[in-house]
Amino acid sequence: MNLFDIVGPVMVGPSSSHTAGAVRIGYIARLLLNETVKKAEIYLHGSFLATGKGHGTDRALIAGLLGMHPEDERIPNSFQVAKEQGMEFSFAGIELRDAHPNSVLMKLSGTSGRELEVEAASLGGGRIKICKLDGLEANFCGDYPTLIVHNLDQPGHVAEVTSMLAHKSVNIATMQLYRDKRGGDAVMIIECDKEVPAESVKWLEKLEGIRKVTYLSLTEK
Repeated sequence: MNLFDIVGPVMVGPSSSHTAGAVRIGYIARLLLNETVKKAEIYLHGSFLATGKGHGTDRALIAGLLGMHPEDERIPNSFQVAKEQGMEFSFAGIELRDAHPNSVLMKLSGTSGRELEVEAASLGGGRIKICKLDGLEANFCGDYPTLIVHNLDQPGHVAEVTSMLAHKSVNIATMQLYRDKRGGDAVMIIECDKEVPAESVKWLEKLEGIRKVTYLSLTEK
């Protein structure tokens, strides 16, 4: 246990789970979209829905989508900032199956038309988990550069991705594989020890059988 585990994150807001965690969810979702958020449809589940308004969860999520961090003093005014920057947003309730009580589903559209659906949970102490991307299972915290590859469940794709990372001297911290059925849709979640070169991500996108590549870069843009 370290000091952060005891006192929690530096933040604006009354709750590390409902405020700081919500800001971080929004921020990581913005990084995953990899462009400015133009429109956000946000669906709150469980405790986020029941008590989130009083804790400022709604404003915290929007703040994160705007690129703010948990300690940003503009968080209480994030709705106004979003309107000034032309971001459209809406909130509704939802019942997510087998989800953590502090969960949210966000359907995002970027300025170029890029779309991303993110389901995430706030675990307490400012820690989060990305649970699903575009409806497929995921399980990562957003603390590492992360490569998410959606592909057809066919032999060879895992080897292509890991060989590329080895060629670029990128060490794999963790790797998870999911599929909906044999020969169906599959996803690789790879947390890395350093950033993956942008040209390598683009190379993956062009491979046969690769449906979508999403990359979480922690380099500030």
